[in-house]
Amino acid sequence: MRRAALLLSALTLALPAAASVAQSTTPLAKAAKADIAAAVASPLRDKDRARDKYRRPAETLEFFQVAPDMKVGEYAPGGEWYSRLLGLYLGPKGKLVGLYFDPTSGAFNEKSQQGIRDGATKYPADVAAASGLPADRFSAMTLEKIPDSEKGTFDRILVMRMMHNLLRWNIADREIKAMRDLLKPDGMIGIEQHRAKPDAPFSYSDGSKGYLREADVIKFMEVNGFTFVGKSEANANKRDPANWEGGVWTLPPVLRGATEESKARLQAIGESDRMTLLFRKRV
Repeated sequence: MRRAALLLSALTLALPAAASVAQSTTPLAKAAKADIAAAVASPLRDKDRARDKYRRPAETLEFFQVAPDMKVGEYAPGGEWYSRLLGLYLGPKGKLVGLYFDPTSGAFNEKSQQGIRDGATKYPADVAAASGLPADRFSAMTLEKIPDSEKGTFDRILVMRMMHNLLRWNIADREIKAMRDLLKPDGMIGIEQHRAKPDAPFSYSDGSKGYLREADVIKFMEVNGFTFVGKSEANANKRDPANWEGGVWTLPPVLRGATEESKARLQAIGESDRMTLLFRKRV
């Protein structure tokens, strides 16, 4: 934790004002947008649809310029919400690959290491079951030992609400490097992350509360071989003060520590304020 704190503090001090100036992004083709809309509207997503108003999947995938025929890595699949959507969108024409933590990174005990490997093994069947497509349309791997045949073959990698864990576990450098190796020369990483206020103290925005400062994430990616392409406010939520004592998990969908009296107020705020950032591999 201390190593990550010192690193991000140094990065923030070094961040030039120009880093906030985004390059222009290339809009997706009209047909690709129609495919995204069809995947989002699929009846197979009925149980996931309630969160669309917070997670803005169509706007997010369009901003990340994810085309339906691309090879896309979903990093650290969690509750499988995005896995199910990406399976529907990419399964027919593209390739979806679950990318799991390197279990040997030193951040995980023996039980967690096995859980990571088990998750990667189950991923293709889980996505197939949710999408109604054959399991051979999907694959997964841990970042422990990347086959040479996979390097330089990914069009996009999506890191959804996971950067805070990578930083607080002190594995961000090695995991981002592995993802960079997987990307094509013009490949890009899309990051969605709980957003701290720009002036939040580092004791709050070091990842332990789930929130990171946007400037820190941009600079971290830049020093790790990426060019900042742009940002979107698709997942912004101005109602979130981003100062919860219990961290981001105070808000929906977790509502950790909520009482019957506070649940209605927290539900009215909604899910966290999130940055949505796009980076291109620098060669």
